[in-house]
Amino acid sequence: QVQLVESGGGLVQAGGSLSLSCAASGRTFSIYAMGWFRQAPGKEREVVASISWNGRITYYADSVKGRFTISRDNAKNTVYLQMNSLKPEDTAVYYCAAGPPHRPLDKHYTYDYWGQGTQVTVSS
Repeated sequence: QVQLVESGGGLVQAGGSLSLSCAASGRTFSIYAMGWFRQAPGKEREVVASISWNGRITYYADSVKGRFTISRDNAKNTVYLQMNSLKPEDTAVYYCAAGPPHRPLDKHYTYDYWGQGTQVTVSS
């Protein structure tokens, strides 16, 4: 079992930046692929960015490429999402997720464990 707790959400103006963190506890963090997802009101949950267990492979949704950066620190059991040049359409609840290392990074079914989410609101 893995427990995930997100932090760092909030309200920011368009063009601003936010940094999200996800702290993991429980089973060995370093063996898991990690992902950030988001869900806006009335929309399905979508993958934003994900990272392999060793940090060597990353995936980004087209909508965030060049603006968001995912990283992880296995010594601290933490994964991060740096979000720059934020847009109103980035407004959503952001979720952290963990899954086995052998599954595709960009698929929802890869992830077995989920955090409770943190709200990100970008005002225009």
